[in-house]
Amino acid sequence: MKDGLEDVIAAQTMLSDVDGNAGRLVIRGHTLDDLVQSSSFEDVAHLLFADLFPDLPDAAALAAALGSARTKIFRHLAAIDPALLTLSPVAAIRALMARIDDGNDLVTALQLLAAPAVFTAAIIRLRRSQQAIAPDATLSQAADFLRMASGRPPTAEQTAALNTYLVTVSDHGLNASTFAARVVASTGAGLTSSSLAALGALSGPLHGGAPGPVLDMLDAIGNPRDAEPWLEAALARGERLMGFGHRIYRVRDPRADALKGALRALAASGQVVEGRTELAEAVEAAALSLLKRKKPDRPLDTNVEFYTALLLEALGFPRETFTCVFAVGRSAGWIAHTREQALHGRLMRPQSLYIGPATKVPHS
Repeated sequence: MKDGLEDVIAAQTMLSDVDGNAGRLVIRGHTLDDLVQSSSFEDVAHLLFADLFPDLPDAAALAAALGSARTKIFRHLAAIDPALLTLSPVAAIRALMARIDDGNDLVTALQLLAAPAVFTAAIIRLRRSQQAIAPDATLSQAADFLRMASGRPPTAEQTAALNTYLVTVSDHGLNASTFAARVVASTGAGLTSSSLAALGALSGPLHGGAPGPVLDMLDAIGNPRDAEPWLEAALARGERLMGFGHRIYRVRDPRADALKGALRALAASGQVVEGRTELAEAVEAAALSLLKRKKPDRPLDTNVEFYTALLLEALGFPRETFTCVFAVGRSAGWIAHTREQALHGRLMRPQSLYIGPATKVPHS
């Protein structure tokens, strides 16, 4: 038995390959670097959905269909009441997504792909006592999400940065939320049930909860010259340095570099708070140096969450919605894995090892 299913292969997939030793992520035969440089989120969704839906159109038509799906999903906002707005953002979008029919077709898939963006943007605005903004089907997912959330057209640099983020997190092997989706799909349940299971897994702090605390750490440090003493004191207290280390990667997380590049491009256009990038890079350098000295036997490098926090902050998303924004990108992977499991897998039914009290034998 492997605790936490460590190194246990639970499924075969053609969707993504995570090489933790080499620090490499491949999606359908394409490296992350190639996808970030040349693909829109819609392109990557099309890549992931290939061969999984019999009526899948070409990439351009799929992008147009996703825009139309956002406009249709918007009608579910009529179900929002004051009680729903008191929930956490991830709980609120989960409740709204539960209204989507539990189908297995492309129409359902596109609604589930559109829903986190439409619902998250609406929740952001409604919690600020602002009116929700209807989608614009002619825009890309990244551009429309930013527009609906902020109430103004995004800059080209902002759209490119969010697109990079959505592509970067679109799929990542058999992580906890994707595994949850596949388990539910293996029972014959539909896409909505599987996506809701994935979103539930994502809401746990051990899977999707670290980007916000990264910003809390940066705020507490405050100045680049204070990075090393603050981090050293945190390690002395036995605290985890947020944004460093990963269950799979034994070297640097390749997604961290993709997001660092996107943040630098945004900063170069003057759209990051002055000094924020410099603080982050100083903290990263100090943390990596300290971890190498203090924990030489553990491979602890920068992970995706560190620069996710800085990028989403620069794009104006509230910290409490970071998990929801992650779901906007990862929904593509959840849907693809759900379909792959339904088409090629079987009911998942692992065994458990009983460690309770022994059976009591009655006296004769």
